[in-house]
Formats: sequence, structure tokens, C-alpha cells
Amino acid sequence: MARDSGNLERAKKRVNELKGYYRHIFIFLLVNGLLLVVRMGVLNGMMPEGFPNEPYFYDWIIGNIAIWGLILLVHTLLVFRHKFTFFKKWEERQIQKYMEEERDQVDKFK
Repeated sequence: MARDSGNLERAKKRVNELKGYYRHIFIFLLVNGLLLVVRMGVLNGMMPEGFPNEPYFYDWIIGNIAIWGLILLVHTLLVFRHKFTFFKKWEERQIQKYMEEERDQVDKFK
């Protein structure tokens, strides 16, 4: 019974991680899509009087998308970390390597 409870908790945690990840993607696309539309000048007619409409004013938008994209990439790696077996295999190799080094050192002193 306790084992099923642990599985249920892990499943709920996983679902919450995925919901947060999909929410992050949705907000990323919504906000940056709107910023790109503003940058392209599509909304210039709707902007208040005196609002800057020079193209160089919106150069920060590309940097914003790049930085937020990197953050989204890190979020992706964290959410799908169990799919990337490279890290687990690397960890196992390192453990094996250090165990062999320890064994060799003990054998040296015998």
C-alpha cells in the first residue's frame, strides 16, 4: 500500500512538472509572439502618440527571445532529465573508475 502511495506521489509530481513546462512554453510563445508583432511595426497605428517606432528601439526584443529561449532549454533539460541517459551512464562510469583507482591503491600497499 505504501509503495502505491509513493508511486502516486511521484506521478503527481511528474504531472505538475509537465504542466509547469507546458505553461512556460505557452507564455513564452504568447509574450514573444506579441513582442515580435510590435517589433515588425504591425501595431504602430494602435500605439499612443509619442511612442517610439524607430526600428532600433526594438533591438532588445531579439536578445530577450534568445535569453528566454536558453532558459526554456534549461527547463526542458530539467523536465525531461530521465530521458537523457548520458548523465546516468557517465555517473556510473565515474563511480566505477574511482572504485578501480581505490582498489589499485589498496593493492599497491599490500
